[in-house]
Amino acid sequence: MNNLFDEADVKQILIRLESLSINSKRQWGSMNVSQMLAHCNVSMEMALVLLSSV
Repeated sequence: MNNLFDEADVKQILIRLESLSINSKRQWGSMNVSQMLAHCNVSMEMALVLLSSV
């Protein structure tokens, strides 16, 4: 499993993210690239306590 505290893992994750395009084949279910990135972003925001309570 990747670890965001491991520099090598972070570099690999960034390479994978930078290779995404609007035409990337789905590998994560029914979401398109924009939806998948938004989904991942919300998870990161929650982990970093950036979301305000609703």
